[in-house]
Amino acid sequence: MELFDVYSLYPVEPVRGRGSYVYDAAGTEYLDLYGGHAVISIGHAHPHYVKRISEQVARLGFYSNSVENSLQHELAAKLGKLSDYDDYRLFLCNSGAEANENALKLASFHTGRARVLAFGGAFHGRTSGAVEVTDNPAIRSPFNTTEYVEFVPLNDIEAVEQKLASREFAAVIIEGIQGVAGIRCPEPAFLQALREVTERTGTVLILDEIQSGYGRSGRFFAHQWAGIRPDLITMAKGMGNGFPIGGVLIAPQFEARKGMLGTTFGGNHLACAAAIAVADVVAEEGLVENARRVGEHLMERLHEIPALHDVRGRGLMIGFDVEGSAAELRRRLVFERHTFTGGAGAHTVRLLPALGLSEAQADTFVERLRSLVE
Repeated sequence: MELFDVYSLYPVEPVRGRGSYVYDAAGTEYLDLYGGHAVISIGHAHPHYVKRISEQVARLGFYSNSVENSLQHELAAKLGKLSDYDDYRLFLCNSGAEANENALKLASFHTGRARVLAFGGAFHGRTSGAVEVTDNPAIRSPFNTTEYVEFVPLNDIEAVEQKLASREFAAVIIEGIQGVAGIRCPEPAFLQALREVTERTGTVLILDEIQSGYGRSGRFFAHQWAGIRPDLITMAKGMGNGFPIGGVLIAPQFEARKGMLGTTFGGNHLACAAAIAVADVVAEEGLVENARRVGEHLMERLHEIPALHDVRGRGLMIGFDVEGSAAELRRRLVFERHTFTGGAGAHTVRLLPALGLSEAQADTFVERLRSLVE
């Protein structure tokens, strides 16, 4: 049997990692400025993470949500403190797409409405509901439908006002920073106006922080730069540092009913142990502040390279454009400069490193990049 061929792969296989580096079987060291799609938040093979997972799997790796699991409560308490959302409640699941599916369902239950407003360039996942609010027809099958979904341009509050005036929309869903679209940031004033109009029209505001959350932007959630509080916040990726886990933070006004939501694997013992370890490291090592500080330094250094255009982002979620093929530049970075980066479209390079990236490592990347574009 062979694998179903859906990925374009580099002929490189990392077999181990440490911090912001990965190594292939020959021992070649690669600087990782991508973190596996923003998943590696605290670095590869962090000792506390390894210890916590190893000890947990030796005790109990899994049991279902039909019994008490104190690890879930421990994780919720740590998340409340880290995020400043102590008064919200937590629903645990397995992935970002699943988190968005459940958030959309909660919004529809809460309002009794069916329609959803999303934004141009949005990416919210590949499962049925999540792909319907994703602005990419190429991944939408005939089974999927956008009958209940409409899209408006990002940062266009007038377009939002016109749609929500009907009071037919259950939710507006928006990314804290659009990742797949090439690191596109909602303007703070736009998010503030969006919060006002959703409250006024009884529309649930869902903030998708799956890629932009967990400290990546230099705040725990990217929307906190605008000083707003959404109704539902979805997260995953950096939450488990590679172990699959997702979650929804749910505002106090939402009613919890038995059987409304459910999951087999969500919030299992091993996943919670991983997420607790991540929360511990984020807090103890000051990784949110490090992402802000090192991100600002990296942005400044990238602005020094004339061949780069529209350097943008917040914290350690950065994008920039190049004249030629971004895919070719990224390939050369891997094979000639032993550096992993990400892409977003034909001309955009995307950087999503571990939150503990140092200024020295950022400088190393800039010099490797400069050697290929100047």
